[in-house]
This record gives sequence, C-alpha cells and structure tokens, in this order.
Amino acid sequence: MNDFQQALTELQEKFGNKDNLIGIATIALETSESGQPMPDTRFVDAYYQNGAFYTTTYATTKKMQQLAANPSVALCYVVESFTATGYGENLGWTKDPQNAEIAERLREVFAEWYQDANNDEDPNTCILKITLQQGLWNFPHEGKWTAIDFVAKTVTHQG
Repeated sequence: MNDFQQALTELQEKFGNKDNLIGIATIALETSESGQPMPDTRFVDAYYQNGAFYTTTYATTKKMQQLAANPSVALCYVVESFTATGYGENLGWTKDPQNAEIAERLREVFAEWYQDANNDEDPNTCILKITLQQGLWNFPHEGKWTAIDFVAKTVTHQG
C-alpha cells in the first residue's frame, strides 16, 4: 500500500461510518468594506467517504447560495487536528434516485437527529458533497505533519 492509499485508509478509519462535527468556511456573497472577499464559517454534521465529506442541508441556505457562486470550501476537524480545502457541490434532492445510496447512508449515520432536522419530502432538502483537494494533519506539539494532495494522489510527511 502506498502512502496515499494509507492516508485514505486512515481518513476512513477516523472519519468514516460516523457523524463528524466539522467547521466549514465558504466565501461570503458580500465583500468587506474594502471590497475584499470575506469568509463565512459554520459547523455541520458530516459523514466521510472516499475523499469527500457529505452532509444534508437545505438548498436555499446561505452556504448553498455561496457555494453556487464560488464552490471553494475550507474545513476543519479540531479533534483530529485535520484541515482541508476542496469544493462543495449540491448533489440535489435527498430523494433523487441518483442520491439513493448516499442518502440512505446519511440517514443511518445521522439517525439520532436526522428526522428532526430534515424533511425528505421537501425537494429543497439536499446533499452537500465536499470533495477534498488538499488536506493536512497537523501535530504541532510533536513537531510533525502530514500533507495529503487528493488531486495528485501524493502524501508529504514532516517530522
């Protein structure tokens, strides 16, 4: 197994098959007073699978409007000291047949609260997929880190 495949295995072990609370940042539609782009952050429950995080949300939310204008996303999972960049994609309605498999998995992983927070009968209830491009596991107290390039499929270690 090469370093990249090992990194994917570790990501699956740490984030797969469970509900993860991650912070995601998007680019706000409004600019700062000086005209510069501004970040906008929030926490979401997310499920990891094969180089991407998935969550359910509502198509008309501010984050989905922001992602429609600029799909760039940064994310952070504090507990494992993992940060990443990638892009967000609205996969559409949770009941769309093309989403059947991932929607069912999300319902299982988020079972404790899914029905309270989502209305699958509403076509605006959608799945957000965040495809990772660059990731970093940082262990600052140990003086080491691991960088993962999901596009080039490479891993770099320090320390």
